[in-house]
Amino acid sequence: MSDVTIQVRSNGPLKVTGPVTIIDADGVPFELPPGSSVVLCRCGYSKNKPFCDTTHKEAGFEADDTAPLAS
Repeated sequence: MSDVTIQVRSNGPLKVTGPVTIIDADGVPFELPPGSSVVLCRCGYSKNKPFCDTTHKEAGFEADDTAPLAS
């Protein structure tokens, strides 16, 4: 079985590589098969939430993309 990987893209979305199930606010599942990937919005401006539609580029979204040091 494959692992789920979440990659933070610089000043952009989160790239999720499956297998994983995303469940929307209405309880409808979106299945992501092993090895497939999808990008999730983290700027809040996408018109296709929870998925990224690249609006972050127009909005000038900036984020601190480095992981904090483990304590």
